[in-house]
Amino acid sequence: MNGETRQTAAADTVAGDLDQLALAFGLGSLQELRFLDAGMMNRNWRLTSDAGVFALKQLQDVPAAKARRSLETLTPLAEAGLPVCAPRPTESGEVLASIGAHTYCLLPWIEGTHRRALDLTAAEVRVLGALVGEMHRALADSGLPEPGAVPRAKVVAPQAAVAEADQFLATISALSVRTPFDEFTSEALRRRKDLITRFAEARPATEVPLGPVGWTHGDLQPLNILWDRGEVAAVLDWDRLGVRPYAEEVVRTAQVWFTLPEGRLDLERVGAFVAGYRGMVPLYDAALEDAEARLWWKRASDFWQLQWHYDKHDHGPDELWITGERLLAWWTDERAQVRASITAGG
Repeated sequence: MNGETRQTAAADTVAGDLDQLALAFGLGSLQELRFLDAGMMNRNWRLTSDAGVFALKQLQDVPAAKARRSLETLTPLAEAGLPVCAPRPTESGEVLASIGAHTYCLLPWIEGTHRRALDLTAAEVRVLGALVGEMHRALADSGLPEPGAVPRAKVVAPQAAVAEADQFLATISALSVRTPFDEFTSEALRRRKDLITRFAEARPATEVPLGPVGWTHGDLQPLNILWDRGEVAAVLDWDRLGVRPYAEEVVRTAQVWFTLPEGRLDLERVGAFVAGYRGMVPLYDAALEDAEARLWWKRASDFWQLQWHYDKHDHGPDELWITGERLLAWWTDERAQVRASITAGG
């Protein structure tokens, strides 16, 4: 689905709801509604009204109950001084408004820019890591339920991963016309099958992660961070708020942020980020190494981008698949360096 198609579909879904939305949130007259095409999951707009400028989100990828819990958590985080957007309640005091078949939330519009990892100084990288630590501490004090037992982390069996790769190879073989993406993917899948088979014994031995667990954001990627004058202005999109090992969020965030276009990790920035975090929340080396092993195997055994491309016919994550393949090959060869980087700040 391309950007123009997404924008047309988004305009069609929201057009009939605007009057009721304005009433529900007490917005007065609406002046402008601009679709934001950056996200892949929910639909988002910049809305200008008599009451101010807001980010309007139409839920598509998260159940209403889960979204409500996440939104209600933002108020205590904002009160604790974290850079988050507390939702604007409806006239009846709810954080969500259901209009017909759609559910919406409204958040204050925050000015800022999304930044690439290469644009961040070493000091800013450490600040970002420290902020993640601050968020974990604030979430622990936010009134959310106690985390309870350590959540299990599924470890995909090598045979299952190879079987899924074969399914996509069969799909590509059946195509009457192949694109360059299909050709790249066909070769990549064969390499992936070989990697999974050769390194099957290096996968995590259990489904119980090491280290402390708690409430975490769940998707701290660059599009969910706004910067202004060298500081984080807002952490966005809390739909994936959940209980996870802290090390899992730290290592995943470092990998997502500091994967370079050529398909390797910027290990200096990875180390600075983790050191910034560990200055706020103690994490022992074994927990970080366990999180690295689990993420490496997940990247080796997961094909979600191909599910989007071939099953959903949505090509939004195509570039993530291509970059991810390059990263996986490099990472597999350089795991000792990666582990040294994520534990250097201990």
